[in-house]
Amino acid sequence: MCKPGKQVQRYDMRHFVGSIVFRTACGLAILFLLSIGVIAEVHAQAPTTIVTAIRQTSDKARSDVEIELSGPASPRLVLLRKPYRIALDLDGAVSAAKLPEPSDGLITGMRQGFAGGDRYRLLLTLSGAVKPRLEVRRDGERATVRLELPSANDAAFVWSDPGDVSRHAVPVAAPAVPRRFTVVIDAGHGGVDRGATGDGGTEEKAINLAFAMALRDALAGKPDVNTILTRSDDTFIPLNERSAIARRAHADLFISLHADSIRYKDLRGATVYTLSDRASDALSSEIAESENAADRFAGAEWDQDAPEIHDILVDLVRRETESLTERFAGHLVEDMKEAGVRLINNPKRSAGFRVLRAPDVPSVLLEIGYLSNKEEEKLLLSPDWQREFAGILAKAVVSSLRERGG
Repeated sequence: MCKPGKQVQRYDMRHFVGSIVFRTACGLAILFLLSIGVIAEVHAQAPTTIVTAIRQTSDKARSDVEIELSGPASPRLVLLRKPYRIALDLDGAVSAAKLPEPSDGLITGMRQGFAGGDRYRLLLTLSGAVKPRLEVRRDGERATVRLELPSANDAAFVWSDPGDVSRHAVPVAAPAVPRRFTVVIDAGHGGVDRGATGDGGTEEKAINLAFAMALRDALAGKPDVNTILTRSDDTFIPLNERSAIARRAHADLFISLHADSIRYKDLRGATVYTLSDRASDALSSEIAESENAADRFAGAEWDQDAPEIHDILVDLVRRETESLTERFAGHLVEDMKEAGVRLINNPKRSAGFRVLRAPDVPSVLLEIGYLSNKEEEKLLLSPDWQREFAGILAKAVVSSLRERGG
C-alpha cells in the first residue's frame, strides 16, 4: 500500500491538469449561462422605438431632415448658439440608421448617439440661424419625424414646444399619462461629518435632516411629485454618491440643503447656489471650499468624480441642465421674496460645489440660513419655522416643475 504522501506526488501533475480542464469547463458553462441572462435582460429592456432611416435635403436657403421610426415618437428640440446647433431628442429610442453624407447646405454636420439614459439624440450643426418647424406623421406603428429648417435671422432661432405636432395618417388613440416628477432632497453632511456648529452647539447635520424631512412632508401631498431622500438618518454619504442617487433616479430636480457657519456673524437669510467653474464672489468660494471638504471623511475610492464621456453630446446635456438649473434658481429666489422669506443680498450665487456636478440633473444648493447668526440659529431649530419655510419651498418646486412640463 502506498503512503498518502507518495500517492499525491505520483499523480500530482495528472490531478493538476485535470483540475484545469474541469475549472475551464465550469467557467465556460457559467459564462454561457450569464450571456443568456444578459441577452434576455437587454432584450427585456430594449427601447420601443427604432430609428430606421435618416434623410436630408439641403441647400443654402433651406434644409429638411426626415427620420423614419418604428414605434412611438415624441421628439423634443434643443437649440444652441456659437455655433448654431439643433439637437433632436427621442426618449426610449435606438438607431439602426446610417447618417446621410454631409451637404453644402445649411446643415454642415450631423451626429447621433445617446444623451443620458436611453435618450437618443440627433445633433445637427448649422452654418447659420434657421426657423425650425417640427412635424410628426404616424401610420399605425410607424412614424416619420420631419424637421424643416428654412434660413432665418438670429431672432427667429428659437423653439417653444407647440404641444401636439402630430398629423395622423391613421388615428391612434393614446391615453394621456400624467407627468410625475422626481425630486431628490439631500440633507447635507451626516454621520462623522457634523458640518457647521452654531454658537449654541447646534449641529448643521441635524438641522439639514430635520428640514429635509419637513420638505419631504410638504411635497407628500402633491400627486405629481415623488420625493427621495439621500439620507433619512445620521449617515455619512460622500458627495459624489449624493448626486449619483439623483442620476440613478432620473431625477427632475436635486436640492442639497445646508445651514453653514461663516465669519460674518451678522449675515443671515437664505441663499440659492448653482454650479460654476468660478465662484461668483468670495463668500461663495469660501462656502464651496468648506462644503467640498466633507469628502475628507470618505475613502480613496470616492476621490474621483464619476467618469463621463467628454464629447459634444454630453456637453449638450450639461448645457441643457444648466439652463434648467438657472431657471429654477431664479424662480425659487422670486418665490421666496414674494413669500417674505429673508434672503441675503444677491441671494442667487454660484461656485464649484462638487455635490451639484450631475450633468443631467438640474441641481441647486440651498442655504436655508446661517448657524453663525444667533437669531438665525434659534429659527433653524424651530419646527414651526421649518414647516413654514418647507411649505414655501415646496410650492416653488411644484410650480417650477409644472411650468417646465415634460
